Amino acid sequence: MTSKEVREKYINFFKSAPRNHVEIPPAPLVLENDPTTLFTSSGMQPLVPYLMGESHPTGSKRLVDSQPSLRAHGLTSDDTEEVGDNRHMTFFEMLGNWSLGDYFKKEQLPWIFEFFTKELGLDPRKLYVSAFEGNEFVPKDEESIKIWKEIFSKAGIEAKEEERIFTYSDKKNWWSMTGTPEQMPIGQIGGPDSEIFYDFGEELKIHENSPFSKEECHPNCDCGRFLEVGNSVFIQYKKVGENKFEELPQKNVDFGGGLERLTAAANRDPDVFNTDLFADEIKAIEEVSGKSYLEANNKSQMRVISDHIKSATFLVNAGVLPSNKEKGYVLRRFLRRAAIKMRKLTGEFKSDDFSGICNAVVATYDGLYLSLDKVGEIQKVISEEMGKFNTTLERGLKETEKIQEINAKKAFDLYQSYGFPLEITKEIFAEKGQTINLEEYKKEFAKHQELSRTTSAGVFKGGLADHSSEVIKLHTATHLLLASLRKILGEQVVQKGQNITKERSRFDFPNPEKLTDEQLKKVENMINDIIDKDLSVNFKVMPKDKAEKTGAIHAFNEKYADTVKVYYVGNTLETAFSKEFCGGPHVTHTSEIGRVRIKKQEKIGSGLIRIYAVVEK
Repeated sequence: MTSKEVREKYINFFKSAPRNHVEIPPAPLVLENDPTTLFTSSGMQPLVPYLMGESHPTGSKRLVDSQPSLRAHGLTSDDTEEVGDNRHMTFFEMLGNWSLGDYFKKEQLPWIFEFFTKELGLDPRKLYVSAFEGNEFVPKDEESIKIWKEIFSKAGIEAKEEERIFTYSDKKNWWSMTGTPEQMPIGQIGGPDSEIFYDFGEELKIHENSPFSKEECHPNCDCGRFLEVGNSVFIQYKKVGENKFEELPQKNVDFGGGLERLTAAANRDPDVFNTDLFADEIKAIEEVSGKSYLEANNKSQMRVISDHIKSATFLVNAGVLPSNKEKGYVLRRFLRRAAIKMRKLTGEFKSDDFSGICNAVVATYDGLYLSLDKVGEIQKVISEEMGKFNTTLERGLKETEKIQEINAKKAFDLYQSYGFPLEITKEIFAEKGQTINLEEYKKEFAKHQELSRTTSAGVFKGGLADHSSEVIKLHTATHLLLASLRKILGEQVVQKGQNITKERSRFDFPNPEKLTDEQLKKVENMINDIIDKDLSVNFKVMPKDKAEKTGAIHAFNEKYADTVKVYYVGNTLETAFSKEFCGGPHVTHTSEIGRVRIKKQEKIGSGLIRIYAVVEK
């Protein structure tokens, strides 16, 4: 069964009577207006307001979708993560159905069991479930247990507790936005959940060489034998006081099931990387490496390469570029880890080794979430980053040759100065019989993070290299550039990235295609016309809500203080040519800038344009 069939069967099952769900489009992988998170990590995430009681725009209380999701778990200072086994991924699709105060447990559990057994053809004897065991604040989920017993009984299966139905603590079978009942703040909603597991058989414990293989097996033992394929969350409680919970008048259902895992289960194969969602990627990795996925020693590396290039491809497609900050940093880490695994696989890697893998990703999702028309742009970003990293590795390798004895500080210096991954440092010095104290390394990393936070709060904030007169002139010129682009292309133009040095201003903004020569000339002329008019550059400090009403441009995904500074170019804020939330600094009159020339433009991602501007004396 293909992933497309599984996806369509699921959507159609919940859209059809008597379930009558309304299909909703997936949210963007990178949310523009949500400062609380880097990426969409589940189908539930964009629906939180409606789970909290708001009416959904569709008017329906029953929703269904398939949501591309990304969880950057494990991309930490010591390079450890779950990806590499047969079932964990950073990018995945989450099939989801929701009840917003409509149906509840007695409908949801039989429906999802019917979908698994009738639509996907899963053997009910291979299915095991879990429920919340209860604690001192919230009772055991006896209702779900009773329903499950009835469901299995109708399938001719006696479902005893701790044999077919397993109960676990709030660490496993409870959902809220902040964790366990104890961790929830007063006023937050949450509830018990019920997971479904597919049993691939006792032999899988040996197949995956699990550290749990000698322990007693159960669905949550994480030995690799059981694969969680779905989770029904029942949002039925609100925390109303210290350790006090009350039942909600609107009880919600939130189901999520990973498409990759469900496809694996439907094909009776425990390895998600054998599904059609990864098949072409794995083939591309085999071709470029000359190695076979069937050889056990190659599997972990190939899984990481496949997963990380897929995540990177989706991020670049969403307009994210490699950098040392937030989304760009996550993208960079994905690419570097993929490069490290390729190096382990083949002894080296070239910058274009990953183009074929990227092409396989795009081809797999072509017409759904990605387009082959854009693959060249994505490949360019990935190849350029891999080329830079290859140079970094060579420099780092030369530095390691100078080190007689490694320690945590030296290992971190290699990482900080050369971007040299800890994983490779450990590997090189392990061959010399030397180890690195990981706790000490983490302390060095924490010190670096604190320093970075302090620095970013200083003069480098806002993408300015310094506060020299050259940079200040280009900063004001960049405000004029943004205002001119919006007047010529439309108000969809916003700042997506900015870096200003003494030599030039680099400005990124969303646009489907590069500007025509005529449009570029119009923008350049408009900027210089304002400079020639010698308009004054002023600012006002005002409450944020009042500043927003002036129409001043600001980043919707950025948090601001209650009081902000609005810089404007013109005699009054109302009639200003340009007005933006900004901390400064700026020139006092536009004539101080000099003549602005747009030096070049380039397309740097799907729907993302970069312009370089200079000031000519």
